[in-house]
Amino acid sequence: MKIAHVAACGKLHVAIIKTAVSQFGSKDPFVIEINDVTKKFYDFAALNHVTLHIQRGEVVGLLGPNGAGKTTLFKLIAGTLQPTSGQIRPTSSAWPTIGYKPERLLFPNQLRVRHYLERAAQISNVPKRDISRVVNESLARVDLTADANKRIKECSKGMRQRLGLAQILIGNPPLILLDEPSNGLDPNGQVEIHNCIRRLQNEGKTVLMSTHHLPEVTQVCSQVVILNQGQVHYQNSVDEAVAARSHIRIRVNRPIGSFATELTAVNPNIVVEGDTVYLRDNAMELRRDILVMLLKTGFDVLRVEHQRISLSEIYAEAVQ
Repeated sequence: MKIAHVAACGKLHVAIIKTAVSQFGSKDPFVIEINDVTKKFYDFAALNHVTLHIQRGEVVGLLGPNGAGKTTLFKLIAGTLQPTSGQIRPTSSAWPTIGYKPERLLFPNQLRVRHYLERAAQISNVPKRDISRVVNESLARVDLTADANKRIKECSKGMRQRLGLAQILIGNPPLILLDEPSNGLDPNGQVEIHNCIRRLQNEGKTVLMSTHHLPEVTQVCSQVVILNQGQVHYQNSVDEAVAARSHIRIRVNRPIGSFATELTAVNPNIVVEGDTVYLRDNAMELRRDILVMLLKTGFDVLRVEHQRISLSEIYAEAVQ
């Protein structure tokens, strides 16, 4: 049975739940597998036959409009909901510890940051002798050490987000679920959260985060998944996503005309439009050869550009 850390989802006495067995030693490249999962609420399918394999050590950005099923997926992974059909299972023999921070954070404002985390550690069954060390480590991981004695009501939104992250790190979970971690933050707060996520990945942790901010995915994520209407419409590494349909554009000083036939005969992924030559896929490797052909035929090359498709274009296409 999988049991998760849940950060600040209400009153303190329900803020953290007992952790499961951690599986740091597994050599499997994946942490969990989501196989053909459907989740219905009466007749509404929040998730519809979703299959995903979450890779170990990756930061996976989960994109999608409101109602796409992102939060439902998080709750299924964390074990606070059960699928209507399909299976979510660990790739190891036992479930890893899961840290889950929901989007909306509610804290007891009168408590100080350190005191709050100490109570959270007690509820998490951290041995009394280890509480101070565990809390100090958690504060350091999210860069809150200097603010440990502040009352929570004095904390900025960014500090509260990091406090929620510090809370779920008390159990040192290898799998972390972050629902809109930078929502409502100013640019400085976003940078602070992004730095925390990068540090967690450097520690070897796996992070699955939902977001509405496309630039956030390219800045901190290594994988991207796009959900829409409860289904996976796109999944790829971020690097491959932005390079998948990249192309080289060569613009010359006049329409290419009949010479286009000779150019397109070199490779089927060469396209000529007016005064511009487009090299796609494996044709991009022929850039030098095509430039030589153009110059020898008397064309002046005005511009050579390597253009990449933006994540916003991929997203718009996936959610249409």
